[in-house]
Amino acid sequence: MRIVHQCVALLVAFIWGTNFVFIRYGLDELEPFTFAMLRFVLVAFPLILVIPRPRTSWVNLASYGLFIGFGQFGLLYWVMRDNITPGLASLLLQMQVFFTVLLALVLANETVRRQQVVALCVSFLGLALIIGYTDGQTTHLGVAVALVAAASWACGNMIIKRAGDVDILAFLVWSSLFSVPPLALMALYSYGFDGIAGDLMQASWKAWSVVVWQSVGNTMIGYGLWNMLLNRYTAATVTPWALLVPVFGMSASAVLLAEPMPWWKLLAMVLIFAGLALNMTASRTWFRAANRQVSP
Repeated sequence: MRIVHQCVALLVAFIWGTNFVFIRYGLDELEPFTFAMLRFVLVAFPLILVIPRPRTSWVNLASYGLFIGFGQFGLLYWVMRDNITPGLASLLLQMQVFFTVLLALVLANETVRRQQVVALCVSFLGLALIIGYTDGQTTHLGVAVALVAAASWACGNMIIKRAGDVDILAFLVWSSLFSVPPLALMALYSYGFDGIAGDLMQASWKAWSVVVWQSVGNTMIGYGLWNMLLNRYTAATVTPWALLVPVFGMSASAVLLAEPMPWWKLLAMVLIFAGLALNMTASRTWFRAANRQVSP
């Protein structure tokens, strides 16, 4: 992966990691499915009125909207309300790395080099360490639902790979149109119309600022850059960068939310960094070899 694209991947990891703190702020005032619905409404409108539909199938748009909008974020917001801490949620969501690589092997016939397998195993040790030391603020339901959200993110990654070279911004805007209905239905079922209206009327400027950041910063910028990388490189090369998300997420939670940072969390971060470094080395070696092969 080129240096500039490594910097892009690092920026995305920072945006996504620190975003878990903002989600916690939003959930202090908004119900989970209402919060998620507002996020994707602001992604879709008003841009959908001026941006043409991307050159991809309706199936790709609809499936991506469902997996990312409802499967990943709807469930994540819901479980973060009472069943998991922001730092640990940021960690468990990165199981998408392993789900994505597995799906790429099965569905896209991508190859994974031996060094990348070792890198993923090292990083998995960091993930397994934190899973083994879950605290009283995290329930078994929280862990299970967070893993389902991670699997949904992996499915979204594969849809982006299948869509090919498309206008990423247009893809995000139009796919968000399919995120809104299931989130709205869940919000109506869970809180009723009066509950949704009450949330909208009572939300402070802080809550609305968080919603706007979720739409613009986390979705349009974060996922726009991430999907651009997925279109340029293999899933096995790109997705391990997401392992930095819990590093930023746990650090931000510790500083801004006073989430404890015991030794095992710090050790897990070290293992995640080590796995990422191995993957970066493997990717750089492959990229240089490929360039030598195509050079005249």
